[in-house]
Amino acid sequence: MDVVLLGGPGAGKGTQAQILQKHFGYRQISTGDLLREHRNGGTELGKAAEGFMKRGELVPDELIIKMVEGELRDDADVLFDGFPRTVAQAEALDALLDARGRGTPGAVYFQIDRALLEERLRGRWTNPRTGRVYHETFNAPKVAGIDDEDGGPLVQRDDDKPETIKRRLDVFEAQTMPLVEYYGRGKSHRLVAIDATLPVDEVTHQLIHALGLEHGH
Repeated sequence: MDVVLLGGPGAGKGTQAQILQKHFGYRQISTGDLLREHRNGGTELGKAAEGFMKRGELVPDELIIKMVEGELRDDADVLFDGFPRTVAQAEALDALLDARGRGTPGAVYFQIDRALLEERLRGRWTNPRTGRVYHETFNAPKVAGIDDEDGGPLVQRDDDKPETIKRRLDVFEAQTMPLVEYYGRGKSHRLVAIDATLPVDEVTHQLIHALGLEHGH
């Protein structure tokens, strides 16, 4: 079953998606990674999205949907990380997956309060070459400002700076929180909530249980 990972920026969705991808055969589709790939590759979609990204604004739905559609090229179960962000995107994703015969996706909500999200985001530093993320408090590099793996410099992305963090969280609460209701309503029971304030391995345990992966995928 394809799964949508819901939660504010900094909730840990990307970290957990990488763990599930490594150990359970899921394929992670991160719109953040897709946007960077298209922007760095100079694609038409990337050029169209770049202006929105620089301003810390959400990229329009039609651009994101086109990027996601281009990634649905095999039968592996998919983890959607950072997408959908709005109910309109969720409806478009449901329609896209249904048209591909994949059925409707499940959803996991990473519950965490805003103050902790702000703390997590304020200390984030990123390797612009690989997308690898560090944190001054929770996951510091061995040498400040230097990536552990390739030895290159780390940067603080524009969307991890204080003024942009507030705007990102405002946008998340206004546009993305309705997805919790969207996936949780009715009799489909598509939504499971987990406590994202716990250590990474405990969050992983909750996620494995929620997805029924205790005995392998």
